[in-house]
Amino acid sequence: MAFEGLTDKLQNAFRKLSSKGKLTEADVKTAMRDVRMALLEADVNYKVVKDFIAKVTERAVGSDILDSLTPSQQVIKIVNEELTELMGGQNARLTYSPTVPTIYMLCGLQGAGKTTMAGKLALMLKKQGKRPLLVACDIYRPAAIKQLQVVGEKVDVPVFERGQENVIETAQLAIEHARKFGFDPVILDTAGRLHIDENLMGELRDVKSAVKPTEILLVVDSMTGQDAVNVADTFNKNLGIDGVILTKLDGDTRGGAAISVKAVTGKPIKFSGTGEKLTDLEPFHPDRMASRILGMGDVLSLIEKAQDTFDEKNAAELERKMRTQTFDLNDYLKQMQQMKKMGSFEDILKMIPGIGNKLAEIKIDEKKMGRIQAIIQSMTMEERRNPDILGASRKRRIAAGSGTTVQEINLLLKQFDQSRQLMKQMMGRGKRGRMRIPFSK
Repeated sequence: MAFEGLTDKLQNAFRKLSSKGKLTEADVKTAMRDVRMALLEADVNYKVVKDFIAKVTERAVGSDILDSLTPSQQVIKIVNEELTELMGGQNARLTYSPTVPTIYMLCGLQGAGKTTMAGKLALMLKKQGKRPLLVACDIYRPAAIKQLQVVGEKVDVPVFERGQENVIETAQLAIEHARKFGFDPVILDTAGRLHIDENLMGELRDVKSAVKPTEILLVVDSMTGQDAVNVADTFNKNLGIDGVILTKLDGDTRGGAAISVKAVTGKPIKFSGTGEKLTDLEPFHPDRMASRILGMGDVLSLIEKAQDTFDEKNAAELERKMRTQTFDLNDYLKQMQQMKKMGSFEDILKMIPGIGNKLAEIKIDEKKMGRIQAIIQSMTMEERRNPDILGASRKRRIAAGSGTTVQEINLLLKQFDQSRQLMKQMMGRGKRGRMRIPFSK
């Protein structure tokens, strides 16, 4: 899970503050030392950490904080606000050109994930009603053009290529093609290197001069920490980037790149790649990311994930079944499959405020999903609609057919019954129900 290591260390620091009824200036400074160490261990830039701690300390030792009824919560609030500001303050949207087509030029080192990110960006823009065109401007790396074509096929977006001809001509011809056939925006997938060199920068500057892109977006691997920040700084000084896209954020347990890059380069993080699927691309919201880092959840992103995953028709049908109390095992399986599309259950739970702190106590068994699916699919339609008819002999037959045990079937039925009871309460008197987390051990 993203930033897991940093989150744990920060929460430990704040836990010490929360145990004190009233804070002194010394208490605040001790907590800030813990925060500073946590950030440095997370590979956050040293100067960034120094400035951040100074700002937080200055605000936190004010008399209005120390004399507050909830001083520890006030300090956490300040850390959250300053962390949000450090990462850019608010979501930085893509710029669109007043003249067609808008041109996005992706650049970065080899292996950062540019080609895959080009596909992710194209898919996201396509969902917004655009007609993107992918352009193969990497003419050096073996099979680079083929890789982009495969990605383009998967997202159903055309790819413009001219083999290993002059990259400037390829880019210019692609833009002419886009104007002629109504493609907008144009996404240029440029060449990378294993390291920064003058040849790479010279070629990128030539492409920039020839096509005048609306935005230059730098793709960097967030898991490389300070190296990612240094790469971003060098590209910005040599090329003049407009924004950063972080890849592999889901595997970054530290968070150094996400926290440092805006402060060092002055350029915002616009998107983050959060998985291997071509749908795993999220706009970067500094306030939400700060909440995640501090273990405070991210309800808004969770809602957006749900809206992207659950269509209105299915949601309306689910609401009808809840209201008429006709929710059955077919519906139960369908909803679990839809949830799985949103990502891992641990990641989903971490977005819920208050849950993140308890995740250490909860062991999520993702494999149970497959076993539950096998159990339900081994039932007859009548049994799925009315599980109350499941007696001992039926359960033994289902267990044999699904490769599971009667005990697992009983546990599934218990969880399903809890779900129904909770739905009944929600649709009835609006009382809060308690339900065992599905797939937990």
